[in-house]
This record gives sequence, C-alpha cells and structure tokens, in this order.
Amino acid sequence: MAITAALVKELRELTGAGMMDCKKALNETDGDIEKAVEYLRENGKAAAQKKAGRIAAEGIVMFTAAEDEKKAAIVEVNSETDFVAKNELFRTYVKAVADQALTTTAADIDAFLAEEWKAEAGKTVNDALIAQIAVIGENLKIRRFAQVEEQNGFVATYNHSEGKIGVLVDVVTDVVNDEIREMARNVAMQIAAMRPEYTSNKEIPADYIEKETEILRAAIMNDPKESQKPEKVINGMIQGRINKELKEIVLLDQVYVKAEDGKQSVAKYVEQVAKANGAKLEIKGFVRFETGEGLEKKNEDFAAEVAAAAGN
Repeated sequence: MAITAALVKELRELTGAGMMDCKKALNETDGDIEKAVEYLRENGKAAAQKKAGRIAAEGIVMFTAAEDEKKAAIVEVNSETDFVAKNELFRTYVKAVADQALTTTAADIDAFLAEEWKAEAGKTVNDALIAQIAVIGENLKIRRFAQVEEQNGFVATYNHSEGKIGVLVDVVTDVVNDEIREMARNVAMQIAAMRPEYTSNKEIPADYIEKETEILRAAIMNDPKESQKPEKVINGMIQGRINKELKEIVLLDQVYVKAEDGKQSVAKYVEQVAKANGAKLEIKGFVRFETGEGLEKKNEDFAAEVAAAAGN
C-alpha cells in the first residue's frame, strides 16, 4: 500500500507522533492505522532514550484547581515543537500531570518523577512520561511544578494564549464574591502581561537594594557632571532611580494596566475593590510560568519536515 502524505498526516493528528516516526510506522504495518498506533507504542521506550538529548523548549503551561478554590497547582511540560503542544493527546496528558501536582508531596522534580502515577497504578510519573514520548515521538520534559494553597481566601487562576503563560494568585480575603474574583483575575492578567518579579517591597532581598545602589552610585560617580553634585542630591537620585525600577518589578507598585487614568497602581486598585466590597483583602503572592522561559529553542522548518516525510 502506498504511504501518502495524507495518511502520514492522519496518523500524526491521531497520535501526535513525529512525521518520520508516523511514516516508518505506516511502512512497517502496510498502511494500517490501528497497527501503526500499536507500533508506535511498542517501539517507544528505546526511541525515548534516543530523544532524551533533543531540545524540548515548546509545550504548555497548565493548572488544576480544587473545587473549593483553596488550592491549585501549575505545571510546565515541554515538547520539541509547537505542533505537538497543540495536540489534544499531549494536552490531555499535561492535564493529568497538573492533577498529579495538585496532590503531590514531592519537593522537587526528581521526587515528583519517582512517585506513583495516580492515573495508572503500578507506574511512576516517569514511566508515564516515557510512554507519552513513545506515542508522541518527541522528547518531552516535565520541567517544573508549583502549588499554592490559601485557606483564608482563595487561589485565582489564569491561562493566557492557549497555555503559553499560566498564573496562580494567592488571595487573602474575608469576602469571596464575583467582584473579588474579577479583581483577582485582573491581577492575574497583570502578572501575565507585566512580568513582575515580586509581590510587594517586603519580598525584595536587602542585598538586591545594596547591589543596585552600588551600581547606580558607580554610574553617577563616573559621570563628570553628576559626580560634582552634593552627596544629599546624589543619594536622592539613587533612591529615585531605585523607586522607578521597583515600580516595574514589584506587582503592587506597578501601574495597573486597566487603570482609566493610567496612573493607578495595582495596590490602589486592590484597595478600591476591597473598600467597595467591605472586604479585608490582600494579594499575598503569585506564581507565573511561561513556556520555554530561559530555554534554548531550536530552529524549525516544518515545510521541510512535511516534504521529507512525504518523500521516499
């Protein structure tokens, strides 16, 4: 039976496996789709070892939240290509990883991979990962996970751009209603868009301020005009520049992106919502994951891959 590009495409859409893996499976099974799926499964473990060194910097971020909103978990699972990241089989698997992360007691990725896979008894999380690599045909990696729990309020969740960015927000409040939830979602959107590094000034390490002060002072002293100014003025300049920097990296100090006047800070926005609802309200913390953040990405030529798979 002739193995057409359409048949390869059908198997890839069904399994999420790579183009060349799909073509090989179809050749080995004389074009039988069902047998090709089984072939991909059976030959997966050895393939997974070969794929382990390949760059996996695409993928998705996904979260799972408890029904009572008191706890949520977020995970980043990487794939080699964006094509696989959009595959329903892969997304279903990542959702299972997020479900696992919601109840895990693991302190790090190694411990997480070693624990029993809740979706299938007798397997570890790592066993399930290898099985997915076998079916999908790309190197996959569970890169990181985090849990947020808040008994004196709730955990807000937000997913941006089909899983490219995920955010959890720890909200302490004595009132939980639609307006408070909307506020929390707006803050989560702020975090996704503006990339804050800290929630409030209280989180900033003392050595961070010291280092920034040293850098700014050195820059001023190397400027012939600026260095001649009185010490009091120089100190004021340094503090002003640090304050400006903190407004960019501290969530509550950032300008709220939806502020009508373009000036209201996130802290003032939260305060406004709290007052309107008679609530004691605090944004206690957040987690922000962005797919592939800090990872090297490979160059892809999808058209060339399709052409190669369709050729002899």
